[in-house]
Amino acid sequence: MTASTYRKEHHFRSARRLAVLHRGLLTVARDFGWRLEAWSVFSNHYHFLGCPASDSPTGHSLSAMLGALHSKTAIWINRLDGTPGRKVWFNYRETRITFPRSHLARLSYTHQNPVKHGLVARASLYPWCSASWFERTASPAQVRTVYRFRTDRLEVPDSFEVSEDW
Repeated sequence: MTASTYRKEHHFRSARRLAVLHRGLLTVARDFGWRLEAWSVFSNHYHFLGCPASDSPTGHSLSAMLGALHSKTAIWINRLDGTPGRKVWFNYRETRITFPRSHLARLSYTHQNPVKHGLVARASLYPWCSASWFERTASPAQVRTVYRFRTDRLEVPDSFEVSEDW
């Protein structure tokens, strides 16, 4: 899943703003019963890979979950910037993954996204992604397996210039 700010504006440029968006994503996922497997949060977009609650196996709660996240973060960021009513979020694109190899490649892509965007040399150094969590909690064999998957053939909407101000 990929979501973008309106006009790819860098509303979440700064450590504090990124931390709020990151915490918000993890909180709404938990509140809606989603199990996130990988995530990366940036100044103007974010990605995550996750599984819906067991009572919603087709992911019908995704729209409500993202609506809650986008509403709360838009209100917060607009209050912070003194711009009530400004449109903050644009849209999101979801992909239902049914092929195991594609799932592993997308895990790698999402964990490694801060490296792709040139923000860090090692994804685990970027505080607003799942790479450090994954490397701490998965077995070394699992980490090696996921990170070996090529991601250059994936069709992930990610034509974003990110802010290096974090």
